[in-house]
Amino acid sequence: MIRSDPAVVAALRTLIDEAPKPMVLGICGSQGSGKSTLAAALARELEADGKACAVLSIDDFYLTREERKRLAAEVHPLCITRGPPGTHDVPMAIEVLVSLRAGRPVALPRFDKARDDRCDPETWPVAPSHCNVILFEGWCVGAVAQPDEALIEPVNVLEAVEDPDGVWRRWMNDSLSGLYPGLFARIDRLVLLQAPGFEVVMDWRLQQEEELRAGAGEGAGIMDRAQIARFIQHYERITRYILAEMPRRADLVVRLDEERRPVDIVRR
Repeated sequence: MIRSDPAVVAALRTLIDEAPKPMVLGICGSQGSGKSTLAAALARELEADGKACAVLSIDDFYLTREERKRLAAEVHPLCITRGPPGTHDVPMAIEVLVSLRAGRPVALPRFDKARDDRCDPETWPVAPSHCNVILFEGWCVGAVAQPDEALIEPVNVLEAVEDPDGVWRRWMNDSLSGLYPGLFARIDRLVLLQAPGFEVVMDWRLQQEEELRAGAGEGAGIMDRAQIARFIQHYERITRYILAEMPRRADLVVRLDEERRPVDIVRR
């Protein structure tokens, strides 16, 4: 698997070693591509070498369910679903990165996907002071907005049926070109875990949901296959654009096969 591939780990270590400290390493990849497990494994290795680390996921900066309910009422019903640009607390994410860079210990937000809501702040872990490396991972970390003409045609059934006028996808794209550049500009090096295509995301996301179910137990708010199929359509447009556009500008691209095994590593 990618988390233990020695060539991938060595390439990431080289990126980290070459950058001034403290540094932010952004790790982008589609749902289920192995971002979180790779970041956690890399953090353990760095800490074993005496480097203080903080691991952040853009998922942990999702707006609360109540905040998304307000967006759904005011902007578009699809805004209730966590994940697309516009459903993150970007100012909070910037504040956390700024504090970490300044060497301050800071509480790291956490989001409970089983409950679809932010965890109690009293349970948030506190990052150590004077972190050398901040690992910031997420499905749209480093993403850029699409050109306006790309928004005209829907990319899937969800957009065609539930967003026929393009209100939601324009809002999402406007969000991505608004606050997010200020967040992503704080990334020193960007890594893309490149899926072979969006078609593999369904199986990868199913595996991820099974892991959530195993950890949360029966009765938790875990999605079934039909719910996952609908859920990933919220991410399809930007995921496809990332796979097409980001390889030209990422500092490191790790190309994956359908089993999430690295097949090539490209350094820019």
